[in-house]
Amino acid sequence: MNSQKWMKWVKALQAISQTGLHYAKDQYDKERYRQIEQISAEILAAGSTLSVEEILKMNAVEYGYATPRVDVRGVAFRDSKVLLVKEIMDNGRWTLPGGWADVNETPAQAVVREVLEESGFETRAVKVLAVYDRDNQGHVPPAPYQIYKLFFLCEITGGAARPNNEASEVAFFGENEIPLELSLGRTTGQQLRRFFEHLKNPNLPADFD
Repeated sequence: MNSQKWMKWVKALQAISQTGLHYAKDQYDKERYRQIEQISAEILAAGSTLSVEEILKMNAVEYGYATPRVDVRGVAFRDSKVLLVKEIMDNGRWTLPGGWADVNETPAQAVVREVLEESGFETRAVKVLAVYDRDNQGHVPPAPYQIYKLFFLCEITGGAARPNNEASEVAFFGENEIPLELSLGRTTGQQLRRFFEHLKNPNLPADFD
């Protein structure tokens, strides 16, 4: 079975259960939504390395009306080379610096913070390059939630490369130097090639799904 298809079913079931538990008043209705949550967790566990218990624990921190999560990534160039960091948590694979947007941050503030934390470079977000739905971008492995990925062109204003507890290496790569060992859950080669096109043609509009 197509993995994207069953992941969409899992996400839909999880969203239905989360939203239902938020709005339901009747105890019997709440129990039915918990059963849906259990079913979605069992389906996901059957097709991944996560256990049912781990999935339910992740779901427990989600509440309210279910909406996509937001991942922000900074695209910073120096001498026509793009800034990448080697993720410690992903077996030493390379990615654009970034992560989850936090509450009480604007998207621009979030990406500037993430780039600084992961690379050591101070930046200024100057343009939205792309807004992608992760499911449509070839990222692996599949995520248990729907995720919107926001890519910002960032201008380096200060700082210096600084390995840290999130990234073991920080480096710049030319268009023909993109490493094969990419963290494909975060950044794909196709996305990087597209952003080099944006570098060469600054008048390109933002991409979106």
